[in-house]
Amino acid sequence: MNKQIKKAVCVMSGGMDSTLSTYMMKKSGYEIIAIHFNYDQRTQTKELECFHKICKDLEADEKYVLDLDFFKQLGASALTDKSIEVPTTGVEEGVPVTYVPFRNGIFLSMAAAVAEKEGAEVISIGVVEEDSSGYPDCRESYIRSMEHSINLGTKDETKIEI
Repeated sequence: MNKQIKKAVCVMSGGMDSTLSTYMMKKSGYEIIAIHFNYDQRTQTKELECFHKICKDLEADEKYVLDLDFFKQLGASALTDKSIEVPTTGVEEGVPVTYVPFRNGIFLSMAAAVAEKEGAEVISIGVVEEDSSGYPDCRESYIRSMEHSINLGTKDETKIEI
């Protein structure tokens, strides 16, 4: 009897949340397909370095490093626009200046394309609603909505869980 290989596309920044999420997928028996996005963020060099180290430790089966240079042109975030100062004190009211417009939506859309190509059944992304600091694209309702939209926008036989 052939045991089907379970695959998870793991969106990995190199930070704590996405790293933990990826290790949880590995521990659950998923083959790891790692995906990292360079979007001209201030921490890009360090994030990419950590991504490669984590992938090596995980023995990731496949890796994608995708460049999204339009975020720099878009600006609108202290993470991508050097003219906006990164706050160093306390929590801001409302949506913080470090919010990158629709970043997780774009990441999830691209991860969905990779998942469909690779035959993955899961997309893992390290977003935490309680820890979102006002980021609208970290809410559970948003993630469920994206999961629904991804499944509507892919082949009928594609079933992806986020």
